[in-house]
Amino acid sequence: MHPPELRVRARQLHLSGASVSETARSLGLAYRTVWEWCRERPEPVVQGTGLRCFRCRADVDNPTDQPAYCYLLGLYLGDGHLVTTARVPVLRISCSEVWAGLIDACEAAMRDVLAARVQRVQQQGCVSVQSYGKHWPCLLPQHGPGRKHERPIVLTDWQRDIVAAHPGDFLRGLFHSDGCRFANRVVVRDKEYVYPRYMFTNESVDIMGLCQWALDLLGIAWRMNRRNSLSVARRGAVAALDRHVGPKF
Repeated sequence: MHPPELRVRARQLHLSGASVSETARSLGLAYRTVWEWCRERPEPVVQGTGLRCFRCRADVDNPTDQPAYCYLLGLYLGDGHLVTTARVPVLRISCSEVWAGLIDACEAAMRDVLAARVQRVQQQGCVSVQSYGKHWPCLLPQHGPGRKHERPIVLTDWQRDIVAAHPGDFLRGLFHSDGCRFANRVVVRDKEYVYPRYMFTNESVDIMGLCQWALDLLGIAWRMNRRNSLSVARRGAVAALDRHVGPKF
């Protein structure tokens, strides 16, 4: 697949007076390809998510905002869904309507990563933040039929490199979707103690493993208090996670 700006460049050269053969030679393209491009009307417009998809752009290394991508990836693995059966794929992330700041942060991450437009769809008890774009499947290859906990969720090598560089942003997305920070109360010898604690709950063994991996990268202590629930409760660990995640707002 040729980048869309190359298609426009070929059209511009041809419209300026160059023959199809001259245009093909100057751009190193096949004659038939240039002929097909130049006979089309109107001139194709370079727009949409294709210009921002670094997985499809060989001329750039990685233009994506990496911290925003890691945060969005965490949100997607927690409460997201990528529909690829429609004519244009749509990424949807469900956010509780209680957390207005989370909704804003989700929309900002979508725009920073790929989206040109983002919609908010009010539903019962939540807001679905969504964006249509043909190249969302390129950046979120974990999409597939069925529920996430019923299929393997494995990061690609390029995703692991990005997350390894920004594990805190990835954890922020995970905890903002399927986690929480709350005041834990315990009573010892009739005396009540209150301390902050993080919990992350997810039915997918693979997603839970990614959360554990990211915590390990930051040296944050954790333990599994249930099969599908992870706890960060030590004072130093909570303080460290506060620097990356913090409470929802």
